[in-house]
Amino acid sequence: MLKNTASGVPRWAVRTAYAVPLLTLPSSLWRLALAAGLPVTSQPLHTGWGVAYVLVLTAVTEGLALLTLGLVQPWGEVVPRWIPLIGGRPVRPLAAVVPALVGSFVLFALSLLVGFVQGGNLADGVLTDTRAQTVFLAVCYTPLLAWAPLLAVSAIAYYRRRTTSAPALQGVLGHR
Repeated sequence: MLKNTASGVPRWAVRTAYAVPLLTLPSSLWRLALAAGLPVTSQPLHTGWGVAYVLVLTAVTEGLALLTLGLVQPWGEVVPRWIPLIGGRPVRPLAAVVPALVGSFVLFALSLLVGFVQGGNLADGVLTDTRAQTVFLAVCYTPLLAWAPLLAVSAIAYYRRRTTSAPALQGVLGHR
């Protein structure tokens, strides 16, 4: 499907992994609009620290979402050579899968927590003054609900591919 996809990755797994950063993008753009002072909320950011927090949160969110691509790309199987000390070494499957599944669990728990705290009423009257702001916020943040399950599916597919292919190849090559 893509030139930089690792060998043996099913097309559906590639699409799933690439969907994650795309699903986080609307909320990141909403936060950037907030940091820029656009009227997306009833409470504009008044301090430089607030803007810095929003920008760092956005960078961390997108960075973590982009790590999902490592589950379908070669750099998720062999550490890139430019990384000191460990460059060129194979990535152990559990070294990628455990953080991905823990991250998926944390994202799922956060989505439940936010749902309970908000009571199903997404920031209505708290962060937004108008119906348009509320709808815009919901449109930008609702895709984040898919992040946890897509990350979990990508991690499980990575694990299955990385752990079941080695024994199969050993049987074909006559190695035990």
